[in-house]
Amino acid sequence: MKAYHLHVQGIVQAVGFRPFVYRIAHEHNLKGYVKNLGDAGVEIVVEGREEDIEAFLRDLHRKKPPLARIDKVEKREIPPQGFPEFYIERSSKGENGGDSIIPPDIAICEDCLRELFDPTNKRYMYPFIVCTNCGPRFTIIEDLPYDRENTTMREFPMCDFCESEYKDPLNRRYHAEPTACPVCGPSYRLYTNDGKELTGDPLKKVAELIDKGYIVAIKGIGGIHLACDVTNEEAVAELRRRVSRPQKPFAIMADSLETVKSFAYVSTEEEEELTSYRRPIVALRKREPFPLPENLAPGLHTIGVMLPYSGTHHILFHWSRSKVYVMTSANYPGMPMVKDNEKAFKELKEMADYLLLHNRKILNRADDSVVRFVDGNRAVIRRSRGFVPLPVEIPFDYSGLAVGAELMNAFGVAKNGKVYPSQYIGDTGKLEVLEFMREAIAHFRKILRVKDFDLIIADLHPGYNTTKLAMELANELDVELLQVQHHYAHIASVLAERNLESAVGIALDGVGYGTDGNVWGGEVLYLSYEDVERLAHIDYYPLPGGDLASYYPLRALMGILSKVYPIEELEGIIRSCCPKALEGLKYGKVEFNVILNQLAKGLNTVYASSTGRVLDSLAVLLNVAYIRHYEGEPAMKLESFAMKGKNDLKFEVPVEGGRIRVEELLVQVLEAREKASPADIAYSAHLALARAFANVAMEKARDFGVKDVAISGGVAYNELIVKTIRKAVEASGLRFHATIEVPRGDNGINVGQAFLGGLYLEGYLSREGLMM
Repeated sequence: MKAYHLHVQGIVQAVGFRPFVYRIAHEHNLKGYVKNLGDAGVEIVVEGREEDIEAFLRDLHRKKPPLARIDKVEKREIPPQGFPEFYIERSSKGENGGDSIIPPDIAICEDCLRELFDPTNKRYMYPFIVCTNCGPRFTIIEDLPYDRENTTMREFPMCDFCESEYKDPLNRRYHAEPTACPVCGPSYRLYTNDGKELTGDPLKKVAELIDKGYIVAIKGIGGIHLACDVTNEEAVAELRRRVSRPQKPFAIMADSLETVKSFAYVSTEEEEELTSYRRPIVALRKREPFPLPENLAPGLHTIGVMLPYSGTHHILFHWSRSKVYVMTSANYPGMPMVKDNEKAFKELKEMADYLLLHNRKILNRADDSVVRFVDGNRAVIRRSRGFVPLPVEIPFDYSGLAVGAELMNAFGVAKNGKVYPSQYIGDTGKLEVLEFMREAIAHFRKILRVKDFDLIIADLHPGYNTTKLAMELANELDVELLQVQHHYAHIASVLAERNLESAVGIALDGVGYGTDGNVWGGEVLYLSYEDVERLAHIDYYPLPGGDLASYYPLRALMGILSKVYPIEELEGIIRSCCPKALEGLKYGKVEFNVILNQLAKGLNTVYASSTGRVLDSLAVLLNVAYIRHYEGEPAMKLESFAMKGKNDLKFEVPVEGGRIRVEELLVQVLEAREKASPADIAYSAHLALARAFANVAMEKARDFGVKDVAISGGVAYNELIVKTIRKAVEASGLRFHATIEVPRGDNGINVGQAFLGGLYLEGYLSREGLMM
């Protein structure tokens, strides 16, 4: 007779792990117990014959539940205690120093979906149907261990039927903490926007209202959405007006994969992502001709699509004539998605005609995640529901907080060789978003059991609210603060995910505060455990009005053109090639004259190496976009326009002394206008810019003896640029890397910050090196 104590770490709570252990222990004639721990790990004690225990351990790994992940099993022999049987012990609040974590929110499983539409089932048409294999997790958890009393489900005492399933180790709802039924669980109510409750089946009524052209606010798992019928162009236009999103693409939800394929092209990889338990929004290429209204995603070749991920969605489509809904976050631009009923009545009455609200509290807001496939690989744009709070491994064991960037923010908590990125936080330039961030940081510290930090890491930008928050927290907690350059962190995120020790990095984005005080965004860097160095960059060009140029791209175009043309000639050039460009300025001709004066005298002008502003400039020059309504709009529309091009005009971007001369590219674009189509020009400009960066990176990789080239930043979502760089790099015998799990834009910068924080604490890189 042998006995062993096992401490299992990984994703082992909220995934049916204990009943699984119970079953295989009985199969192998073992005695003992299994229980959840307060660190999200699982403790197992087994007694029996050595060969039976060995068989049990093999099955523990080989037959584990589909959503479970075993990272580590600590095993030690103990004296046999003579247990009469194997049983499931009550959870412990104690901690064993592990770093397991609950899984993210999971889409409804096939078993529950079958029961949902079975008229003989007690949960027939019950929107909150779940089991251990599906349902909300992160959004409802308040504390560990993951037991019902530590979630928002504690407000719904189970009826006898639910309790009998909950306590049966052989039932798939054994300790499914959100389990409920129509008798004891959460329920929906339907209201007019002035608060009057409507009678009848609320979900059936909502389906009818949407079919009639109304806009309905629908409370779901991680927040509230605004929904309307996709095919009703008037409803879509009215929704745009109400939420002040004149151009930003709306996410849509289709009832099935078959419906999705009727309006979008779906690759094998995209299908796997759409149907995964994560159920993110996937940016798919529109079919041509596109059968849905163009005002869903104006000027873009892609449309963001997701499939139903909760019982609520499936029931709505069951009753609805429409097979596709707009399903967009309920908030004004830049503000957090509304999640609470009381706030919904106050803030959504101008947006929605009706409100479908349930009475289960959403503790942790979680927007829908957004994914795009770039050059055949997954590129996460917004990492939230379905991903969070899964960690990313880094080779540094310390406790830290990386506060991320200002826009598309997510922070990360470092613990025991892992970074736990938060859900999508948003634009921290807004006070409400910053407050949401503070609350989320406190919650992560609580569920990760992080009492003290060794280090807090922030961006170098002195004006970022995240930087100011980091300073406050460092003061308050008496923790050292480290600031790191924005693009260093972008490339570090690739090293972290891809487990690299060195790389030449291509950092391409819109804005990042440079170590010289200028605006960076088109950089070739060397990053290793010993050194970080800026090797080349887009040659600085003036940005009149500074940040205003990101909203009014004509400013950037004029700044770049002013490097090669006399300022007095700019008006003639602009009027001849893009006569409507002045309409993109808030004050038209008056503002245009002010910009000319700024360029002439250097007033209120910063200098930039931003790739994003170069692409914005090309968008104006080719009459694709004149104003930015949402982050990245002109560059995104330019990419979509360039996708129509076929002929490479072989533009060349000269590189002199590590300076990439993009102004020469714009000269070639102007000269090509008389002999080539605008789409071919846009296509060729993308390829030329990509080739310039690829050539510089390959040359520097050879100089440094490096075999790996990494790309990151918001422009790393651009198919034409990434594919061109990747092909060139691989053709030269080098390895090309981009992140697949970590967002390439600012939403993933926290992982790079945490990685650099580890290099700093380990003594590899100095504080000065990360800021210079």
